[in-house]
Amino acid sequence: MTGRGVQARYMAAMVIDATGSGMYLPLSLIYFQHSTGLSVGRVGAIVSAAAVLGLIANPLTGVLVDRFGARAVVVGGYLLRAAAFACYPLVDSAGPLFLAVLVVAFGDVSFSPSVHSLVAEIASGSARDRLIAAQRSLRNAGLGAGGLLAGAALTVQADRAFTVIVLTSAVAFTIAAGLIRAIPVHRRPGGTPRTTPGRGYRLVARNRPFLALTLLNVPTAFGYMVLAVSLPVYVTLHLGQPASLVGALYAVNTIGIAVAQIPVTRALTRFRRSRAVAAGAGVFGLSFVSFAVLGATAGGAVLLAGVFAATALFTVGELLHGATASALVVNAAPEQTRGRHLAVYQLSWAVPGALAPAVLTALLSLSPTGMWLVLAAGVAVSALGVLRLEPHLPPVAVRAPSTPETTGGPTPAAPGDTAPGPHGGPAVDPPGGPAAGPPGGAPAAGSSDGRAADLVRVRESH
Repeated sequence: MTGRGVQARYMAAMVIDATGSGMYLPLSLIYFQHSTGLSVGRVGAIVSAAAVLGLIANPLTGVLVDRFGARAVVVGGYLLRAAAFACYPLVDSAGPLFLAVLVVAFGDVSFSPSVHSLVAEIASGSARDRLIAAQRSLRNAGLGAGGLLAGAALTVQADRAFTVIVLTSAVAFTIAAGLIRAIPVHRRPGGTPRTTPGRGYRLVARNRPFLALTLLNVPTAFGYMVLAVSLPVYVTLHLGQPASLVGALYAVNTIGIAVAQIPVTRALTRFRRSRAVAAGAGVFGLSFVSFAVLGATAGGAVLLAGVFAATALFTVGELLHGATASALVVNAAPEQTRGRHLAVYQLSWAVPGALAPAVLTALLSLSPTGMWLVLAAGVAVSALGVLRLEPHLPPVAVRAPSTPETTGGPTPAAPGDTAPGPHGGPAVDPPGGPAAGPPGGAPAAGSSDGRAADLVRVRESH
């Protein structure tokens, strides 16, 4: 299969997945409240508990990717979600609800490490950046289309529409699994694992620059959550604006990402990825400061224009940071332990995703202005930290190599494509050791299209 054919199947799977997700997620709590008769608060607590428990699948995902390959785990995750969604119409009480959403949570947790590992296997060099950008753009479009389809379905007959929506989502996941399964991958002879059992996570623990990159992502991940968690409350309760404005702000962000992500990322491939990531975090900080200043604005047209301007700044920050951060991490870990590295990095999104509702609302209740300034300080630390970390990252992670770019086949090793160890040396065993093998890039799990962040941000959830 040609590179274009591989990319076409991959992107078709992402769009179908996102469309099915977009149909269901905005209605998830309402659907279960409707089908079980439980209160929305209790449904939310059950779904949150299942999502947190589902995090135990994170380390297992890394092991499975390294043992069986990314494609198998992506397909398995899709089929898990399809099976659970097919059972949703049978859920009528708290117990079955918890079990069903727990299965979905396992599938969700497996998505980012496995799908970004797959990106690393089917694209190399700056082609990875562009493929990630296209994925983000088309997923946003798919999520929006799914939301519109769900809204149209609910205008016909709500009871039947709820069932049609969840079953359609199950079918979408099944089709996506089939498309991913059809992508050819190149496995090691005999299907041998990339690492000696029991050594994988020890190798990740030795890779201090990668762990630092993971920690530096945590403040930025909290920043990503404001669009769904903090901004609606801040705009309506503290700025006194109508709830309809929140939808318009979502539209600015969603349309901006869908339209501009590909050309922006194409332009950024000429620069160091670490600099673009730091710039994106810096622009996030400017948007947060802008939101804080709006709290002292009297109102009227100036306030309205300021809210849109601050949201546009946030969107620019996401355009600079999202796909490029993924590409940075795509190449910052060795191929031998790619799955495990991604599973660890995924925690930098999963933990903020789980804590953001409680942490951000608590800060908002203490001081709305203070919350924005704390977020601004956090992303500033992330930006400066990434710049200081740059010399310790593999050259192939910092900048796309000048070697020929490939898509659709085995990705060639680029010079320096090994993750540095504790003192800047390779984090993998020397040639002939247990983890020996051709170096490669490891993708970022949980950029803004990552699944943990998606669970919090309705527009990017699935």
